[in-house]
Amino acid sequence: QVQLVESGGGLVAAGGSLRLSCAVSVLTFSIYAMGWFRQTPGKEREFVAANTYSGGTTYYADSVKGRFTDSRDNDESTVHLQMNSLKPDDTAVYYCAAALRNPTWYTHPRDPSGYVHWGQGTQVTVTS
Repeated sequence: QVQLVESGGGLVAAGGSLRLSCAVSVLTFSIYAMGWFRQTPGKEREFVAANTYSGGTTYYADSVKGRFTDSRDNDESTVHLQMNSLKPDDTAVYYCAAALRNPTWYTHPRDPSGYVHWGQGTQVTVTS
């Protein structure tokens, strides 16, 4: 059974930074692409970032491009989301998710329906 556990959320003032981590318990981490999503009450889950096993291709939402950095440590089966220059609009519950690396995912890496395993989420709150 695949388990994803996020950590690193918290409360930070606007302009500050946080680093989220997602530890994945799985035998074959290499078959998964990893994504980050976020959600606020009453809104749909929103794509944030995603990367492939090799890390050679990383996708970002326009709203976080240049501020967030998505990375993965394949030896540790962990992904990280470094969030800099945080804004109050970044306040949300952040989820990491795993998707099988197949042609469908590569076509739609931002679609949450393509992800098969999800973490429990971690709250990020940015104060103005």
